[in-house]
Amino acid sequence: MPIKLPADLPAYDVLSREGVMVMSDDRATRQDIRPLKIGLLNLMPKKIQTENQFARLIGATPLQIELTLIRMSDHKTRNTAAEHMASFYRPFSDVLASGDKFDGLIITGAPIEHLPFDDVDYWGELKQIFDWTQTHVQSTFGVCWGGMAMINYFHGVKKYMLDHKAFGCFRHQNRAPASPYLRGFSDDCVIPVSRWTEIHQAEVDAVPALTTLLGSEEVGPCLVEDPGHRALYIFNHFEYDSGTLKEEYDRDVAAGSAINVPMNYYPDDDPTNDPQNRWRSHAHLLYGNWINQIYQTTPFDMADIGIKDGSDGRVKPQ
Repeated sequence: MPIKLPADLPAYDVLSREGVMVMSDDRATRQDIRPLKIGLLNLMPKKIQTENQFARLIGATPLQIELTLIRMSDHKTRNTAAEHMASFYRPFSDVLASGDKFDGLIITGAPIEHLPFDDVDYWGELKQIFDWTQTHVQSTFGVCWGGMAMINYFHGVKKYMLDHKAFGCFRHQNRAPASPYLRGFSDDCVIPVSRWTEIHQAEVDAVPALTTLLGSEEVGPCLVEDPGHRALYIFNHFEYDSGTLKEEYDRDVAAGSAINVPMNYYPDDDPTNDPQNRWRSHAHLLYGNWINQIYQTTPFDMADIGIKDGSDGRVKPQ
C-alpha cells in the first residue's frame, strides 16, 4: 500500500520519481481500509528535506500510511517558506485541541545540541508533547536530539558534550537479534552519525526499563527501546540521504568551521570521491519493522489508543 500525501507537497513528486508508492487524498478515500496515522514532528531547519527522508522510509511498507506534518506552536522557522509551513503543517496546539490520536509519531532531531534542555525556547511545549504521547500515540520514535530529549525527560539519562564532533559512518552491533524491530538485521550495520553530544551506555544500562538494541564501541548506544512508554530512541541518522553528510561537511568547510572529513563515508576517505550509501537497506528494515509493530499492536478503533490496563502501563491487547 502507498503513503498518502497531499499532491502538491514536494515529497509527493520526489517519492513518485523514485518509485515509492504514493496516493492522493482522492484515491485514499476510495480504499476500504483504515490507514495508519503517522505524525512527523519536524524540528529540523530544512523541513522539506526531512519530510522527504522520513516519508521515503515509512512509505516503503505494504501498509497505507497517512502522514501528518506537525510543528511547534509558536516557534518560527527561518529556513522554510512560510507558505509551505502554512499549507502543510499543523501546530501542535491545533492537534491537541482536536483530540486526534496517532498510531505513530516521529520526533526529529534539532540543531540545538549545545543548549541545556531547559534553555530550548520550546522545551515547555515539547514536554507537554511527550506527556501527550502517552495517551494519544501508540508508538513514538525519537530521533537524534529528539530521542535524547525523550530519554532524558522520561528517565533522566543525560546528554554530554563531545570534544569533537562524532561525524561519519560507524559500525554498530546488533545487541538484540530477537527484537521485532531488528527483524532481518545483520549482526552489525553501518549508520550515519552527526552530533556533538552523546549519552553514556552505563546510564542506559542503569535503567531496567530500557534495552539497547543497537550500539557502537566508538560512538555509544544508538537504538534504545522503552516499552513502558511505547517508544524507541535512536541517536543516529538512518534516514539520511546519500549526500547529507557531504552537504554538512561542505557547509562547514565553506564557513571555515573546524570539521573532520566524515569517517568511513567517502571511498578512501577522500572527499573528492562520491560518497557511498551503505545503510539504505537497514534503514528500510528498521522503519518497516517499526510500522509493522504498530500495525500488529495498535487498536483498530483509534479511540482506544492510550487506554491502559493498569498493570504495567501498556495498552490493552486487542
